[in-house]
Order: sequence, then structure tokens, then C-alpha cells
Amino acid sequence: MWKWLHPYAKADRAYQLCNTLLPYFAVLTVVCMIVGWVWGLAYAPADYQQKDSYRIIFIHVPSAILSMGAYSSMAIAAVIALVWQLRNAELAVIAIAPVGACVTAIALITGAAWGKPMWGAWWVWDARLTSELILLFLYLGVLSLYHAFEDKKSAGRAACILAIVGVINLPIIHFSVEWWNTLHQGATITKFDTKAIDPSMFWPLMVNIVAFAGFVGTVTLIRLKNEILQREKHRPWVRQMLERG
Repeated sequence: MWKWLHPYAKADRAYQLCNTLLPYFAVLTVVCMIVGWVWGLAYAPADYQQKDSYRIIFIHVPSAILSMGAYSSMAIAAVIALVWQLRNAELAVIAIAPVGACVTAIALITGAAWGKPMWGAWWVWDARLTSELILLFLYLGVLSLYHAFEDKKSAGRAACILAIVGVINLPIIHFSVEWWNTLHQGATITKFDTKAIDPSMFWPLMVNIVAFAGFVGTVTLIRLKNEILQREKHRPWVRQMLERG
């Protein structure tokens, strides 16, 4: 793994990789978001119980899944930063954290909007909702801890440790509907052996999940580029690039 990571330990190589990947992620996001939202919000059939109010699923479920996916990516980057001492992986942790916090906030807000007509309340201290709220606090905690230190080396290490410790919350979120008696419904799209969701709703949901994944990737790459430039602003390659630009 070190042989694969070693070239990108250099800031200029990591910056070039971000530039290479960014257009692909951006195009994927725009295309899938347009197709997914139009398909899901306009053409997917209404639910037989919830009618059109269920359509918030096309935003809520992708944001909820990516809130955990982004945290997993952040934790992996934290492990790489601590084990292989790669500063760029440390920067990736800081780049992902606010994006993950944003997606988690979207999941919580859309979940509340969906819960009001279904449960009769904007918020209940349900196991799934509470653990998702803790996930938001973990994202904000990583950011706060990083900015609490003047020494960025110590700040990065502390943020990485918190990111890794917070992984314990991910299985709690995922299995909360099975471990406890909750208001939140159980898994649907992961039940491939049953007809938990009709294909006419399943496929636009999949497109929207890809769209949110592309969104997280796009914004993270932009933020990572900015973090690299900020950290390496006194390096010759940065000055040369700015002069050419």
C-alpha cells in the first residue's frame, strides 16, 4: 500500500490528482442529480400509503447513506495519516469533515420534515435519529479540535484520533433499528432478497445516491486543493502555478 501512497505524499502530486479527478466527479454529480431528481420527484409513482410525501426519500436516504460513507472515508484517511505519517491524508480528513457535516445536517433536516407528517412530531429521541445527531457532533468535533491547536501537526493528529474513535458510532447508526424498538423504519434498499421497494422507486433512488456520492467527492476535492495550497503557499511550485495562472 505504501508504494501506491508514496507518490501522493508530495503535495504537488496530490494537487495534480485532485485536478485530474475533479471534472469527472463534477460531471457525474450534475448528470446524476438532474436525472435522479427529475426521475424521482416527477416520474416515480406515488406511494400507496404516503402518497407524494414519500418523495423526500430521494434526498433523505442518499444524504443519510453518504453521511456515514463520508465519515468512513475520513476515518480511513485518518488511519493513513497516523500510520504512514502522510500529511496530505491529514488534510483530507479536514477537507471531508465539513462536507460530511453538511450532508449529515441535510439527512437530519429532511428526516425531520418526513417525520412530521408520518410520526406527528419533528423530532423524537429515536435511536437512529439520536445516533445520526451524534455523527453530526463528531464531524463538528473533528473540525473544532483541529482549529483549537496553533500547532497544525498536533491539531491534525488530534483530529485524526477523534475521527477514528468516532467510527464506533457507524454500526450503531446502521443497526439501531434492529437492536432497539424504534420509530424509524428498517432497512429497505439493502434487502435484496425481498421486494422491499418497487423498482420504479429503487432505481431513481440509486441514481440519487450516486449523485450525492459525486457531490461529496467533488466538494471534498475542491476543499482538499484549497487545504494543500494553504499549507504549501510558500513552496516554489505554488508560486510558479500562481504566476502561470
